[in-house]
Amino acid sequence: MANLERISKTKYLKVLAHIAILLTMCAWGTSFISTKVLMVDGGLTPVEVYIYRFIMAYLLLLLLTFRQIRSNNWKDELQLLLCGMCAGSLYFVTENYALKYTSTGNVSLLGSISPIFTTILVAIIYRIRMKPGVILGSVIAFAGVASIVFSHGEGIEIRPTGDILALSASMSWAIYAVAIRRLSPIYSTLFITRKLFFYGVITALPLLLIQDEPLHLSVLFNFSQPQFGMNFMFLVIFCSVCAYIIYNEGMKILGSVTASNYLYLQPLVTMVAGYFIFDEVITPLGYLGCVLIIGGLVISDKLQWDFKRYR
Repeated sequence: MANLERISKTKYLKVLAHIAILLTMCAWGTSFISTKVLMVDGGLTPVEVYIYRFIMAYLLLLLLTFRQIRSNNWKDELQLLLCGMCAGSLYFVTENYALKYTSTGNVSLLGSISPIFTTILVAIIYRIRMKPGVILGSVIAFAGVASIVFSHGEGIEIRPTGDILALSASMSWAIYAVAIRRLSPIYSTLFITRKLFFYGVITALPLLLIQDEPLHLSVLFNFSQPQFGMNFMFLVIFCSVCAYIIYNEGMKILGSVTASNYLYLQPLVTMVAGYFIFDEVITPLGYLGCVLIIGGLVISDKLQWDFKRYR
């Protein structure tokens, strides 16, 4: 009886985790709208948007986790530094600068390879033999992302500098997804997320100090144009604090591979948001991409590998 209750509770938690990460992808997929408002209309640079957003998120989390400032040892602290760089400064900076050297189509497509990198890294580091269904699901979902990218008329061109930066962003997120697993059982999700924001900001500050443009911090407190402050707080509260906490907690329950596969949904969410907010047309290729992404996620989840050794 106890075993049945434990199994039922585990299934319930997994369902909740799936729903929670799905909501996280909705927040991350629509965050481009608020970012665009702050950058295009508000004049903030990409580095400013990232640093201001995560400083505020860090301060909010500090209020909830101020009793423990440091981790248990320097090894964990260095690993948190690595995770903060990979999920923060390195990921966002490489992705933003990739847009300067290559097309948005290249960045969207190459940026979506992160779940594949995660799957490969987990297989190598933990010596797990993947079932064909996991690989098949990832390939199908990636094909769906490609369909959505191509549906916007974006062609794929070989531009080495930008393409390497986009691939670096994907790899950095994959490293974070794998590295965080050892820390998750030791520390609370709130503590880990706060540390990620701290090290992400610290490692990105030099870029803010050397940028040619003046700081635009006053834009966020311009009460005559409250849309800037509202969009900024949306990025801080929902896309940073809530989303990262939910995603990190979801990885504890579902595993790095399953959680990372949900990143394929971001282009889909962005496409749907563009349809409802900007009246962008969804082409048949876009609809095909939706089907492929959802189908790929279902196949990857239902035909998972054996986690006995991994867990």
